Amino acid sequence: MPIVVDIDVMLARRKMSVGELAERVGITPANLAVLKNGRAKAVRFATLAALCEALHCQPGDLLRWEAEDPLDGAADGDGTAPVDGVTHAGGRP
Repeated sequence: MPIVVDIDVMLARRKMSVGELAERVGITPANLAVLKNGRAKAVRFATLAALCEALHCQPGDLLRWEAEDPLDGAADGDGTAPVDGVTHAGGRP
């Protein structure tokens, strides 16, 4: 997945446990783990804001985009493989 979640990095920098962060944010440790491990499909802005407040950081400190490896042979959702790592709208380079 091209969106990488770096909550664990911020937890380490703040010397805070998952349980403590979950309590401060108001979500369960299990739901925080889903987000932290990159298995979440979405995150509410209110949750993201609460995470930033608790960790004293910006959203960009927690989320970043990382290009998928074009050498893995995976096709885009439309069945076309990326050209030089870039596929434009409609699947056309």
